[in-house]
Amino acid sequence: MIFVNEESREFHLQNSNSSYIFNVLKNGSLGHLYYGKKIKHRDSFSHFFKAPKEGVGIIAHIKEDSAFSLEYYKQEYPSYGSTDFRKPAIKILQENGSRITGFKYDSYKVLKGKPLLKGLPSSYVENEDEASTLEIKLVDEVISCNLFLTYTVYEGRSVITRNARVENFGSEKLVIENLMSMSVDFPDYDFDMLHLSGAWGRERAIKERSLEKGCQYIDSTRGASSSHQNPFIALKRKDTTEHSGEIYGFSLVYSGNFLAHIEVDHFDATRVTMGINPFDFSWELDGGQEFQTPEVIMVYSNNGINEMSNTFHKLLKERVARGSWRDKERPVLINNWEATYFYFNEEKLVEIAKTAAPLGFELFVLDDGWFGHRNGDNSSLGDWFVDKNKLPNGLKGLSDKIKQEGMKLGLWFEPEMISEDSELFRAHPDWVLGIDNRNLSLGRNQYVLDLSRKEVRDYIIEIVSERLTEGNISYVKWDMNRNMTEIPQKDTAHKYILGLYEILEEITKRFPHVLFESCASGGGRFDTGMLYYMPQTWASDNTDACERLKIQYGTSIVYPISSIGAHVSDVPNHQTARITSLDMRNKVAFFGSFGYELDITKFSEEMKVEVKKNIEFYKENRKLLQFGDFIRLHSPFEENRVSWMSVAQDKSEAIIGYYEILSETNPSYNKKIILKGLDEDILYSVNGEYEAYGDELMNVGIVFEQPDRYFSYESATRDFRGEIIRLTRVK
Repeated sequence: MIFVNEESREFHLQNSNSSYIFNVLKNGSLGHLYYGKKIKHRDSFSHFFKAPKEGVGIIAHIKEDSAFSLEYYKQEYPSYGSTDFRKPAIKILQENGSRITGFKYDSYKVLKGKPLLKGLPSSYVENEDEASTLEIKLVDEVISCNLFLTYTVYEGRSVITRNARVENFGSEKLVIENLMSMSVDFPDYDFDMLHLSGAWGRERAIKERSLEKGCQYIDSTRGASSSHQNPFIALKRKDTTEHSGEIYGFSLVYSGNFLAHIEVDHFDATRVTMGINPFDFSWELDGGQEFQTPEVIMVYSNNGINEMSNTFHKLLKERVARGSWRDKERPVLINNWEATYFYFNEEKLVEIAKTAAPLGFELFVLDDGWFGHRNGDNSSLGDWFVDKNKLPNGLKGLSDKIKQEGMKLGLWFEPEMISEDSELFRAHPDWVLGIDNRNLSLGRNQYVLDLSRKEVRDYIIEIVSERLTEGNISYVKWDMNRNMTEIPQKDTAHKYILGLYEILEEITKRFPHVLFESCASGGGRFDTGMLYYMPQTWASDNTDACERLKIQYGTSIVYPISSIGAHVSDVPNHQTARITSLDMRNKVAFFGSFGYELDITKFSEEMKVEVKKNIEFYKENRKLLQFGDFIRLHSPFEENRVSWMSVAQDKSEAIIGYYEILSETNPSYNKKIILKGLDEDILYSVNGEYEAYGDELMNVGIVFEQPDRYFSYESATRDFRGEIIRLTRVK
């Protein structure tokens, strides 16, 4: 709901749990008044801020009012250079060299529903009643430029989205140097900053730090959102836990270079800005042209981190992800990568499929090495033509044989990249992203294709389409294994991402039946923008079950379980050399889009029985596992044990995953797990062993059987153990 106080020029955005209020200041710019727990609307909120009558060392913005300085005000979309010395949300270079802007309020309009962004992913609505949109128009007459700030309020969700757009209506060329998607000022800095940090193989670890005076930020300059910093931050109060307290979450719907910046000023106010990274960025805007920023999704919760996460999960599952697979249960797949790497032929692939099909696998995924003459990572990217030495009957021949086993065929691509040893490179060396007469850096023996060029985009669309049609492909793993270097111009990185979105929009439109999974050296582009085109993402190349506890746990802070690709892989693990039981690997991978990535033909009959049993369990419960409400209970970043659970929407059933990483000598007699999110009045069956009401399970908990406390006669380690607990409503 959107309220407008015309006389006081105030705007109140209100949804199920939060209020967001701003106004027009006396100089015509926008001031921020409140963001937090939902409050009642009233005719005026002017009493929310009392400006000082005079200040120490004040620089007056208005000659007639010596006490009016933007330095004292919380602002809605600040600029630099006119008495506000904090980091701005906008900076535009003009032909005279000035970067000073003065955008003044002009008008507003309220729309039903939510408009989509041109050329960019964003959240959406399926009917107009789901949301209301407020568009604020501001004008800088000096430079003939309009600024549009757009806010969408979801009615049934604690979600507000924001974006900005500038329009040059003059004849002078303008150069955008900074244009943030959002900015919000808080009156204090009693917050911890929460973000998801990492690197290849250890993506999205949860990090927290107290805000301090000055600037703190996360960003990416790699041409992708990156595994190093995820385009998400949250501000949480000091006493906020998983299930209590205030938290504000901000997720950028964008897959390229980003900045999330927090500044605490000398008056203890906190400014949060988020958007395209202004580092090494600029965009020329001729008369009549406009520039659109990506969207920021803002979530408020006063019931802890987990409620914020569930709000993000539901929005991303229901109103960011699109297509025929959005609400469908995802197939159980087997991928040949760790089974064969590059060294396979049709016979070996069919052998894997013949072994896998009777065990319940539904999808066979052919990974890297099927094209060109690719027997290693030093050739053939760009040559998306079948290697007939490996697949003499082509993709169609393989697809037909896989289909005969009752499975569908999926295919790995890395279309954004090119190998020097490729026919494509020899024909079009100019398609490579780089600078003439400069060294061209090599990453994973490959270069980046320049997706800002239309001919490159057209080639990728057509060649991928040919292979998908030829092979009757049902699933695509879309990989991206290196970041950008030698970027020619300051607008190139953004043009690349816009080009990528154009490609993905066209291909997913042509093949609506295909399940697309994003991948970027594992989780290097796990962001909300990619989920708009591909409903799931490969979480990490690190497939070790113990490491995955951290990776999947951290990922769940923002991203839904249905979006997390999770596989059972080979042991000793190919990243950590750790040996974990098949049982443990299954129980961790259950909480994601489930699959296997190993040579199942080497399994004993006993192991095959175990695989079949686990797949049957997953299929019986995958709707609940993939689309239930996910609740975190014990953190791998804090304890030796980890637990989480998925609860049905109607609270009728739940599945709990409980894991112990290292065994303990003489552990506590009181080892138990306290559950959350159940209906206290429902009587549940606990693994069919006993019955308990929800109130008991959420207060007393489930007590675990006590282990032998003195001596183990088992030959296998007790490390890396997991349990799955099933709750069902007693009829």
